Amino acid sequence: MENQISRVYGVQFGLLCLSSFLFFASFNMIIPELPDYLTSLGGEEYKGLIIALFTLTAGLSRPFSGKLADKIGRVPVMLVGSMVCIIASALYPLTGSVAAFLLLRFLHGFSTGFTPTGKSAYVADVVPLEKRGEAMGLMGLSGSLGMAAGPAIGSAVADQFSMDIMFYTSSAMAFLSVAVIAHMRETIKHPQRFNLGMLRLSRQELVEPRVLGPCFVMFFTYFPYGIILTLIPDFSEFLGIHNKGLFFTSFTLASLAIRFLAGKASDKYGRVRVLLLSTLLLTLAMGLLGLVRSPELLLLVGVLFGVATGMNSPTIYAWTIDLSHEAHRGRAMATMYIALEAGIGIGALAAGWLYNNRPENFPLVFWTGAGFAAIALLFVLLKTYRARQESPVA
Repeated sequence: MENQISRVYGVQFGLLCLSSFLFFASFNMIIPELPDYLTSLGGEEYKGLIIALFTLTAGLSRPFSGKLADKIGRVPVMLVGSMVCIIASALYPLTGSVAAFLLLRFLHGFSTGFTPTGKSAYVADVVPLEKRGEAMGLMGLSGSLGMAAGPAIGSAVADQFSMDIMFYTSSAMAFLSVAVIAHMRETIKHPQRFNLGMLRLSRQELVEPRVLGPCFVMFFTYFPYGIILTLIPDFSEFLGIHNKGLFFTSFTLASLAIRFLAGKASDKYGRVRVLLLSTLLLTLAMGLLGLVRSPELLLLVGVLFGVATGMNSPTIYAWTIDLSHEAHRGRAMATMYIALEAGIGIGALAAGWLYNNRPENFPLVFWTGAGFAAIALLFVLLKTYRARQESPVA
């Protein structure tokens, strides 16, 4: 049994999880403090662009990272993304204007446009089919640990030292991620040398049509996440919570607790059945957020939101891999991440526009997120109904 486990989750998978923790901690640790930082530069009305610009670049770079992951290898693509994190985080203290800050947020997005694409394809390469959901849950667990630790550490460092030290700490985390990735073995059999011609994309290379179903669910479940990333810092302050990273910690810890079990459940019972429950919980969480009036209730709803997202992520990732062709796995994962970034980015823009720095608009924005989650729920219900029609015995 031990030999079987070591074959499935060996040193390479362990290094992948460690680098994932460091990478997600790096860019998430600065998120709770960015609204105040932008306000200090005089850009309070541009809060919605903090997340939107970041995800825009990530989405635009996905087709390139997917193609390169299939051509030159998973490891180089992961390295590029982490290197961007090192440079971008170190440059934030040098931004002296709103325009410079927003440009850096735009460039910082290349990090998540590359590294997660390479990581997901890497998992698909080293883990057998029957363990995909479980493996995606484990990798998501390591990333979620980084997402949980990052905001809390970032806010604490900013409070005890300064914003600049927080940015440099973020850069150091990304550097450690690069050090780990550099020791990983490439998984594609015949990696090609990079040439500029690889940056030319045909229409067929933009998206992978096989995975449009998971992408639809991804978009409508991550629209609410864009709202959360944009508004929770202000909403926490409105409720009197000093550490604006606490909500992120509560929902991420809940996500940690459920990810591994959700991945195993999707392997056993099917991806769509797990998504039926997770999208229902997400709709409920966003609806309840509009009713929150106390710090304690906010953190409790954060737990519910975390359970929902912790079930969603590994299940959608595994479903995407299931439907993808082995030769185009990087493209398939890139397409899924385009949907993810589009959901977060458009959700962030909508949140900034609807909120308009007016606290009385918080419920409207959160209930809008609930509406988008409900669309994902209806789609999954339809998939479930069609599956039963095609296989009445099941």
